[in-house]
Amino acid sequence: MERAVTLALENIEDGGSPFGAVIVKDGEIITEAVNELHKKHDISGHAELLAIRRAQKKLQINDLSGYTMYASGQPCPMCLTAIYFANISDVYFCGSIEEAASLGLGTSVALYEDLAKKNEDRKVVMKQMPLQAGQKDPMKEWLQLQENVEGKHDDK
Repeated sequence: MERAVTLALENIEDGGSPFGAVIVKDGEIITEAVNELHKKHDISGHAELLAIRRAQKKLQINDLSGYTMYASGQPCPMCLTAIYFANISDVYFCGSIEEAASLGLGTSVALYEDLAKKNEDRKVVMKQMPLQAGQKDPMKEWLQLQENVEGKHDDK
């Protein structure tokens, strides 16, 4: 955690926000990152997401089961989703989203509240559009490809 906080403090000195994240396994730091929104103009440039991307690239894996994340602030919904998708099971953080919001940092509290609503009641309304007649279904095409690949492996 000490490293995540140090990264956050260094990021403030660099003109960024107070967010740093570190991914650790067996006591060893695998990757680290800070929010880079101020440098890259990329809304997904959060410390947690960047640390996950770097770990997956470095290790050439998608599944970070058994890895731990330390973050200077509580992950926003976007980062939390990536944490779930990466299978990171343990996350430790210092500042809460409520503390960050009280300082004018982010909208995570409102996002968490909005995500708890039904699709049609959210700020961004989600509406499903069915495929048009004759269109290939990408999900079915993917499934067919997976079955073909598995079938080839079964023949060996």
